[in-house]
Amino acid sequence: MSKDIRDDKPAWYVVHTYSGYENRVKLDIEQTIKNRSLEDFIFEVKVPTRVVTEIRAGKEMRSEKKLFPGYVLIRMILNDETWYIVRNTRGVTGFVGPDSKAVPVPIEEIERLAETEKEIIIQYDIGDSVLVTVGPFKDHIGKIIELNDKKRTVTLAINIMGGENLVKNVDFADIKKI
Repeated sequence: MSKDIRDDKPAWYVVHTYSGYENRVKLDIEQTIKNRSLEDFIFEVKVPTRVVTEIRAGKEMRSEKKLFPGYVLIRMILNDETWYIVRNTRGVTGFVGPDSKAVPVPIEEIERLAETEKEIIIQYDIGDSVLVTVGPFKDHIGKIIELNDKKRTVTLAINIMGGENLVKNVDFADIKKI
């Protein structure tokens, strides 16, 4: 970072973290804010998530999924001290931007992100017929033959040109139950 970078207005910035360290980075930055009395410079640290309710075989399971694994959002006033503190937090690999320079995220993107954090409900079982809504198989109807809850993907059997073909790793978000 170049010397004496100053921005008097708070903005949202994105930092990249080691995979699985997002919550630890958030807690460490929040603790540093308290320890160094930086409440007037670093306002909010966020790991964007979405609550997912899955209904399988009549049982409801709720879980929280990270929207952007490996990333943390920080609303702060960028200066040499805040840049240094965030950049040198254990688990942070750098700011997101050209040459790892901190680039503010437009507020419209943050507002759009808030919309995607709402709860979604997924109700898929093996044997369900679904419509593919995006990608190369858009508008094709397939039958779920395999579910991967961890990856949130399915394997579909889709009839293409008179033959049944398997399409693997189709995201839950890319299909709709019919």
